[in-house]
Amino acid sequence: MLELSILGFLCEKPLHGYELKERIQGLSGHVRPVSDGALYPAITRLVKNGLVDSRTEPGTGAAQRRTLSLTPDGRAELLARLRAPKDAEITDGQRFFTLLAFLGLLPDPAEQAAVLRRRQEFLLAPASFFYAGGAPVRAEEEPDPFRRGMLRIARATGTEEKAWLAETLAELDREAAGSQGCLVDQAGSVTPQGPVRP
Repeated sequence: MLELSILGFLCEKPLHGYELKERIQGLSGHVRPVSDGALYPAITRLVKNGLVDSRTEPGTGAAQRRTLSLTPDGRAELLARLRAPKDAEITDGQRFFTLLAFLGLLPDPAEQAAVLRRRQEFLLAPASFFYAGGAPVRAEEEPDPFRRGMLRIARATGTEEKAWLAETLAELDREAAGSQGCLVDQAGSVTPQGPVRP
């Protein structure tokens, strides 16, 4: 996810290394701190692979500053990663949040919706932190108050996320339909609408 964050932030605008680190730290540093030992080798790999351009500029003092920017190949790689995220980027909450931070860079609402549908499908499958007899344990069935708290918090956040996904998918479907002249409902049924927008 570090490389996705680098590509995503640089897609927005060129940045100096320390600015990039601050942005990544703000996005996910509270969960996974970003060390120089991880960030700068990742930047070096991306530069070596032609995805990021690094140029040196005069600094305010004697030290020069390195400005990083996304190359056309880097933009193509970013969009490819956003279109087809790995399963772990869908199922892991923090990784999914990182993906969400840049999903708006995909220009096609149908592609954005396809990613969100994968997350929605994952959330709709019965799951729990704890199982009894092969079935997920519900909060009401858990005698331990701390485990019960875990289950209640997870259920509350999951409920809110499912509601947001349904709302956002409906918006994206309307956008996609407006550009194609049809409306796609949650079940995938297509209803012709008015004339296609120019």
